[in-house]
Amino acid sequence: MFPISDNAPRTRFPIMMWILIAANVYVFIRELLAPNIDIFINHFALIPSHIQFSDYLTLLPFITAIFLHGGFLHIISNMWFLYIFGDNVEDALGSILFLLLFLVAGITGNVLQYAISPMTSIPIIGASGAIAGILGCYYVLFPHAKVKTLLFLFFFVTILDLAAPIMLGYWFILQLISGAGSLNISDANQGGIAFFAHIAGFIIGIFAGRIFKKVATKQNVNT
Repeated sequence: MFPISDNAPRTRFPIMMWILIAANVYVFIRELLAPNIDIFINHFALIPSHIQFSDYLTLLPFITAIFLHGGFLHIISNMWFLYIFGDNVEDALGSILFLLLFLVAGITGNVLQYAISPMTSIPIIGASGAIAGILGCYYVLFPHAKVKTLLFLFFFVTILDLAAPIMLGYWFILQLISGAGSLNISDANQGGIAFFAHIAGFIIGIFAGRIFKKVATKQNVNT
């Protein structure tokens, strides 16, 4: 499943969403232009085996790794998901809370991924955990939205309008299944997708969405 567009309306320009997209693209360009891309990645990526809790400098990659990407497909797909779902979430939360959700979901996702394989030397990079937080929040705040989705069924390709909870719920279940499958990998240094970062980020987004929805409901009742 790949989202093409959604029908949830917004009332203001999503400035923070575009700032985050620009920041990710800027860092990716810096990454490509780095004299030695491996040194650049090793410096800013989250490498679990390098983490020392007694040295705060080794903890910075829990944040900086969010803005790194492993190639054009990686950054394009991440930024596309942020573009499709981020504008409505920012519209609901406001720019500051939207940024806070992005960072908290991304950091939490990286922490869980680190906890799963604390001794691996494979770099963890990407905004997927942070964007998963946006998806989780969208799942809660826009249950009636429709997502125009490109659907691949073996050799059959079609476009369907799917309810957002179905499309995003399917995505999350796929992360759970894939994450559980990745635990069976015996080689601790084998690379791959950070499924647990996605899972943690999505759950953070669900909690954030529910809290915001509850607060907004109370405010409406009081007024």
